[in-house]
Amino acid sequence: MRPECAGSCVARGVGLAAAGALGGFLAAGGCVAQESSDSAGSGITAVEGLALGHFTLEERPTGCTVVLAEDGAVAGVDVRGGAPGTREIALLDPVNSVREVHGIVLAGGSAFGLDAASGVVRHLEERGIGYRAGDHVVPIVAAAILFDLGVGGGSARPGPECGYEAARAASAATPAEGSVGAGAGATVGKLRGRGRAMKGGIGTASITLGDGLKVAAVVAVNAVGDVIDPATGEVVAGVRTEDGGGFADARELLRKGEVRPPDDVASVENTTIGVVATNARLSKAEITKVAQMAHDGLARAIYPAHTPGDGDTLFGLATGTHEDEAGLTRIGALAADVVAEAILRAVRTATGLPGFPSVADLTGPDD
Repeated sequence: MRPECAGSCVARGVGLAAAGALGGFLAAGGCVAQESSDSAGSGITAVEGLALGHFTLEERPTGCTVVLAEDGAVAGVDVRGGAPGTREIALLDPVNSVREVHGIVLAGGSAFGLDAASGVVRHLEERGIGYRAGDHVVPIVAAAILFDLGVGGGSARPGPECGYEAARAASAATPAEGSVGAGAGATVGKLRGRGRAMKGGIGTASITLGDGLKVAAVVAVNAVGDVIDPATGEVVAGVRTEDGGGFADARELLRKGEVRPPDDVASVENTTIGVVATNARLSKAEITKVAQMAHDGLARAIYPAHTPGDGDTLFGLATGTHEDEAGLTRIGALAADVVAEAILRAVRTATGLPGFPSVADLTGPDD
C-alpha cells in the first residue's frame, strides 16, 4: 500500500517569491512565515495533536521548521549520519527520565541554527506548555540542523526569532512543502561538487489505515547523494551531468570512482533530517525503534545515505490518541514508507535557485 501523500501547497507572499530567485532573499531584512490555507491537515499534521510551522529568512535561502506537540508526545531519535548537529537528544534515550517532548525543530544554518530551538522554548513557556517541575514549566524541545551556509552566503542564519515565529505560525493545516523553512537552502547531489548539485527541500507524507492508525513524516532533504524513486529505481534529483541537463547517477559515479575527494567542501555541506510520527500509543523504546526503522525509507530514497558527511537524523513522536494495538512492526514499516515519500515530495516541490536547478527546471513541470 502506497502512502496517502500530502497535497502540494506553496508558501504565501514573500516566501514564494524568495523561493523562486536569490534576489527575493536579498530584498529586505527580517523573515516571513509560511502557512497553508487548507483547513484539514495532511502529511505530518494528519496525526492529531501535532502542528507544523515554517519560517524562512528573506536575507538568504534558509529557515526553520517546527513540529509542536503541545499536549506532549512520547519521543525517540535515531542518528545514522556521521556529521550530526543536534540538541537535547540525550534525554530521548529510553533509559532517561523525561518521557515526552513538546516540540522538534529542524533548521538550516549548521550549528548556528540550533539557536532556533530557544525561540520555540520561549513561545511554549509563554503559553504555559512544558514539563512541570515544581512551580516551573520547562518546555522540552529537541532539534537537528542541516548545513546550508554555502547557499546565498552564510551570514544570515536561523536564530531564536526564527524559531519563535515558526512556532507562532504552527497549525494543523496542510504544511507548505519545497523551498520553505528548513528546506529553503537545502541541496542534493553533491558528489561532484556544488557546481553540479540540485535544489533540495522539505516534504511531508502520511498514511491512514482503516483502523484509524496514522503514520506520517516531514523530512528536510539536504543530501550529498541522489534522490531515487524506490518504485522505479530512477534518479529524481541529484548529481547533474557536465552539461547540466541530465543526471550523472551517483551509483555509477561511485562504482567508477568519479567522486570528489573526502576533503572537498561539498562533502560536509549535507544532512537529511526529519520527524516521523504516529497516533499509536508507544513507549520511548518503541518510538525509538520506529525512528530506526524509518531510516530504511531514507536509505531507499537517497543514495548514498548515512555518509560521513551527512548528519542524517530522524526523530519519532507518538501522540497516543489511537489506543488500539497497532503492532510495532507495522508502524515501523509504514514509517519507512512515508519517509521515502516525503523525500520524493521534498525535491519535486522545490523551487530552483541560481546554480541549483529544481526537478521541474530539468524535467519540466508536467513530467
